[in-house]
Amino acid sequence: DEGPIALRYPRGGGLGLELPAAGQVLEIGKGRIIREMGSQSGPEKGGIAILSLGPRLAEALKAADILAAHGLAPTVADARFAKPFDTGLVENLARNHAVLITLEEGSEGGFGSLVMHHLARTGLLDSVRFRPMTLPDIFIDHNTQAAQYEQAGLTAPYIVNTALSALGIEGASSVNMSNYSTGTKP
Repeated sequence: DEGPIALRYPRGGGLGLELPAAGQVLEIGKGRIIREMGSQSGPEKGGIAILSLGPRLAEALKAADILAAHGLAPTVADARFAKPFDTGLVENLARNHAVLITLEEGSEGGFGSLVMHHLARTGLLDSVRFRPMTLPDIFIDHNTQAAQYEQAGLTAPYIVNTALSALGIEGASSVNMSNYSTGTKP
């Protein structure tokens, strides 16, 4: 009742979720942790957090599975709200992880920028390797959703490569992604 609210429904099919027996009230502006960081091995020094906004959450979970299979099990969080966003969740992820990736179907200057601005204002940007993943600022031809996401670089292999790069592990060659489409990002 404090102002306008907009809901975005992406095209295409959604993930099948168990519906609760009774409706649940979502607290406006509160995200949730979907998967806690598992035990880690290697040079990660604090691990990886992936904060997803919107329908890319399924790809974030696929990327988490790939990373976990190689000893880098990340925390995956669902932001749920772009504005207001859960600053407490963002601060927790930044304080407890070496790498924080935001993932969104928005353009540069969107949710990732809001998160980065908050991290900078609170001084947390100094202690976390922040990597925003957004739609690129290019025209993407009409195609299937899968092809468009691939061209945009918003699929699990790109998320994995972003995490590995932030950790200083160059290229996906250190992680076997033979069962995943990799393509070439523009």
